[in-house]
Amino acid sequence: MDNRILEIRKKIRALRVSMLQAEAIMHDQINRDEECSEIAGEIMVMRAAMSLLVDERARLGDREPILVNSIFIPRRPIASPRPVAARRRSVS
Repeated sequence: MDNRILEIRKKIRALRVSMLQAEAIMHDQINRDEECSEIAGEIMVMRAAMSLLVDERARLGDREPILVNSIFIPRRPIASPRPVAARRRSVS
């Protein structure tokens, strides 16, 4: 693989991790009803940079997926459907 492609792949990996961290911070700010426009703006800048890197990588012919270990932990576990409670009828 070309050195330029490897360099781009490393930048994309690092940018993804930074984006995940920034999104986690933003979600925490939203949950606390705090202003999050600054971090949202930073995420938009990171997305623009990511788009440029992905375009350059595609121009160089690299189409293999880039795997990143997720540091984002879901807030709510996926729950199984709850059983419907049976209604009780009062006996008169």
